[in-house]
Order: sequence, then structure tokens, then C-alpha cells
Amino acid sequence: MRARIVPSLIALALAATLIPIPAVGADASCGLLTSKELEAVVGTKVPELSGGKVPTKSGASVQMCTAHTARVDILLRVAKSTGKGNAGAAAAQGLKMAKDMGAQVDVKTFGPITCSTMIPPKNLEQYGFNTTCSVVKGSEVAAIELTAKAKKDLVSIEKLRPLAETMASRMH
Repeated sequence: MRARIVPSLIALALAATLIPIPAVGADASCGLLTSKELEAVVGTKVPELSGGKVPTKSGASVQMCTAHTARVDILLRVAKSTGKGNAGAAAAQGLKMAKDMGAQVDVKTFGPITCSTMIPPKNLEQYGFNTTCSVVKGSEVAAIELTAKAKKDLVSIEKLRPLAETMASRMH
């Protein structure tokens, strides 16, 4: 179970410092990218995105939007930061935990965009190969997470980063 949490650990650390966001239309997270934009990156047809609000331990909520393909699971998240807590320290702790479990972790920062890949050790490959990019714009934080079922389908940071840039352009 602990290994299943590893791919989302960095983003979940951010969720601890969030406050609710008023919905824009059905769900702000589902409006950040289209299925067609995602298809160009994941290389397969992406069904309609669906989502809603998910409460956090602090009582805040995170808007999440998902889609699933045969090769990749897609998760989009949007939240507002309260500025409280230390999300950077929590993210670093999550990275350390992943590395301690034997995962190969690569992190790259491009201004307000931070991207990472996590390749699990052989004994944890069933939990997937993860690439995540998050972007901070004002007090909003948005992230896209792609979890490939096979290493050959892992999406590179370089390929995912343009979608994070598109998300940033659509944030309030």
C-alpha cells in the first residue's frame, strides 16, 4: 500500500496547505486540458475527463479530474494554497521516501513549473511509472499526473511540460 502512494506523494503534500476553490463550470480541473491535447502526449485515445472535489484532512478540497486509457492513467488537480505549512519540505520528504524505496527520481524546474518522473524498482513496477508536472500561478496550484502501466509508455518530462504550460495559461 505504501508504494501505491509514492507517485502522488509530492502533489498530496501540497494538498495539506490548500483551501477550497469555487467551481468554474462543472470542475475547474477538467477545464485545464482537453482530451485531444492529452491524446497528443499519451499517444492513444483519451476518453472524456470526469471529476469533482475531494476533501483533504485540513477540511479544504482539491478539484480532481481523471481519465483512464489502456496504457496511462491521467489525473489533473487544482487547488489554492493557503501559504501555510511547508509544501517544499513535504515534497522533499516524499522524494526521499521514494528514493529510499528504490525508485529512480528525476526532478526538473522551469520557473513556476516543476516536473518529476518516478521509476519504481522492479518489485514495485505494478504500481506504475509516473510523470507529474505542477504549476503555481498566484495562489493556485495545478498539476497533471500521468501514470503509465509499463515503462515503455512512461511520458517524458520534456513531452509533458508543454501541457503544464497550457494549464498555466488557462488558470485564473
